[in-house]
Amino acid sequence: MTELEAAVQEIAAEMAARPDRGEVASYIPELAGVDPGAFGIVVIDADGNTVAGGDADTPFSIQSISKVFTLTLALGMVGDLLWRRVGREPSGNPFNSIVQLERERGVPRNPFINAGAIAVTDVILSGHQPREALGEILRFLQFLAQDETIYVDRAVAESEKRTGFRNIALANYMKSFGVIANPVDFTLGVYFHHCAIAMTCRQLAMAGRYLAHSGRIPSTGSSVVSPERARRINALMLTCGHYDGSGEFAYRVGLPGKSGVGGGILAVAPGRASIAVWSPGLDANGNSHLGRVALEKLARRMGWSIFGTEPASS
Repeated sequence: MTELEAAVQEIAAEMAARPDRGEVASYIPELAGVDPGAFGIVVIDADGNTVAGGDADTPFSIQSISKVFTLTLALGMVGDLLWRRVGREPSGNPFNSIVQLERERGVPRNPFINAGAIAVTDVILSGHQPREALGEILRFLQFLAQDETIYVDRAVAESEKRTGFRNIALANYMKSFGVIANPVDFTLGVYFHHCAIAMTCRQLAMAGRYLAHSGRIPSTGSSVVSPERARRINALMLTCGHYDGSGEFAYRVGLPGKSGVGGGILAVAPGRASIAVWSPGLDANGNSHLGRVALEKLARRMGWSIFGTEPASS
């Protein structure tokens, strides 16, 4: 057994037994009933070896993790023009805050808070019908993961649409400043549906490989983005990927990562591995509690922090 296999097995066993599991995202009715006892982890290394533990093949709602992939698509469409409509700074506020948006005249602080991701979605929608834009996002994920079974959970999407009053307010506020170009209902429809994409840890780790390997899919050699763009997406994941818990995640884990309120986290060890974890219970900032703990243990065990190559001693 390799060091990585031993680490993943031990972490999966420990996480399955821990009593401190956080709270599921009850404000989205379809997510309120998810079993908080679930935990999955998958690591895919640079050689394509896949190591899995726990509920690695159980689909879950990726929620805001989809924002990594919509950002990639939008940058491919408009390049650096995107930054005229959304910033690149950490927010320091809850992911659905409207106060900051008001202060900054409708320009979202970064592409991973809700307002920023809605603005990014609007860029992808431009020139398309909503169904076409959603299809493009879904096909992109299926291509990255090499798995055509990835799907949109319609029940989750409808649940978000019924209860998404804050997101509706954010979108309308941005529309008043010209940040949203398309009809608000169209943009929000695509946004709610791409957040409702369901994936397993195995599929998610596969989809994230290009960010771990300078923009390329190592198994095929396909170039998804330039090395420079991959680095910049990783930088945004590190600084903004966990909302106002991003600093704590960087301090404890030391890897670029993006969380979702479905309990998933996609993390990247550049040049080494793509990692997906899932545990539905969330902390106070809306990030997977045990997912972060598991990634901290893995990064320490394997010496994968981007801030130093040796395993941490404290």
